[in-house]
Amino acid sequence: MKRIKYFLIVVLLFIPLSAYASVKEYMLKNGLKVLIIEDHKAPLATFQIWYKVGSKDETTGKTGMSHLLEHMMFKGTSKYGAKQFSLIVQRNGGVDNAFTTKDYTMYYQTLSSDRMGLSIDLESDRMANLLLDSKEVASEKNVVMEERRMRYEDDPQNLLYENVVAEAFKVHPYRWPVIGWMEDIASIEREDLYKYYRTYYSPDNAFIVISGDVNADSVIANIKDRFENIFSGGQDSGVRSQKSGIKEPKQEAQKRIYLKKEAELPYVLMAYHVPDFPHEDNFALDVLSTILSGGKSSRLYKSMVYEKRLAINAFADYHGFYKDDFLFVFGATASPKNSAEDLEKAIYDEIEKIKKEPPLEKEIEKARNQIESSFLFAQDSNYTRALYTGMFEMMGGWRLMDKYLEGIRKVRSEDVQAVARKYLTDDNKTVGILVPVKRGEK
Repeated sequence: MKRIKYFLIVVLLFIPLSAYASVKEYMLKNGLKVLIIEDHKAPLATFQIWYKVGSKDETTGKTGMSHLLEHMMFKGTSKYGAKQFSLIVQRNGGVDNAFTTKDYTMYYQTLSSDRMGLSIDLESDRMANLLLDSKEVASEKNVVMEERRMRYEDDPQNLLYENVVAEAFKVHPYRWPVIGWMEDIASIEREDLYKYYRTYYSPDNAFIVISGDVNADSVIANIKDRFENIFSGGQDSGVRSQKSGIKEPKQEAQKRIYLKKEAELPYVLMAYHVPDFPHEDNFALDVLSTILSGGKSSRLYKSMVYEKRLAINAFADYHGFYKDDFLFVFGATASPKNSAEDLEKAIYDEIEKIKKEPPLEKEIEKARNQIESSFLFAQDSNYTRALYTGMFEMMGGWRLMDKYLEGIRKVRSEDVQAVARKYLTDDNKTVGILVPVKRGEK
């Protein structure tokens, strides 16, 4: 998760999250869970609906289905025509958007709290009545393919990351990019999307999070009125369960890939398999990531960018909130006249320092404070409060939020050293090197 660099309000760091953000939980008859957080500081509220489907639920040859369906959810029902959804929200003074990940797809609106009924009406309608017009599907496929071309095909660093992840995973569907492979996107037809929609966009495969200036009793009554009669997945739920439980085998040897693309500077990525929350090592890995890459005073930046001037940027990235085990990633872009080999060696040197000598206690304390303050300050926003509640609900339950902070606070120097020794090993890594070529060069 992104770190907020300012952590001056120490008092907040030791307040349990549940002490000031009480969540009211409801379960509808059709399996739809609803989480409501009342906060009456301002007359605003955020409505989020989370579907437990992402790129990991797709099949070989049809990657990108989740992301394309996200686009199509804005293309209309019989009640609200194509492109009307966002226009209606905007006319009522609100904002809306959506995003797809490897594990889930989330849609949201932030509105004046007296307009919350609008979100309930719009989202219940498109959960049950999406049109998926064939012409709109064909048009949106072209939009997504162009998006892929701009974000990946024409961006060497993003393309390298995509290929490193694909190489790191042998069997787990995390190897597929969320946006999908170009050939797969082109092959998706209207019937593919319709079947996918009917399988995964179901009350028993979704939950709602509302945060803001609302009355929970009134809101839940409205939600029951609009959502409770929507039929759940039935036999389709069996299809969903077949997709879960895929385990990635242990990596036994280093993997390396070289990508030759038009670029100005060499770029290096190194990915190590690691566990994710709520595994006991998650907390120390999070602290390790922050020590290495938590701002300009972090180890990687100080060593590689400021002191040695080998790189124009250097980072360690660990987002520990995936449903299954994912990756701890290092990366760096070479400064002029330096090579990928220089970067790789410098990153290894920093890893070895942690392995040989545990971080200082002041580094641990600083990293813990950064993580906690980022986590707690986010609760000042209706959107991010709902977002974190939804993320932990996806991980196994929103009450895990307190466990996360407790785990971070318990991390000690020897824990950080132990996870570096355990996971940052040669046989557990996949290395990607971007080799720059000049325009027109073969």
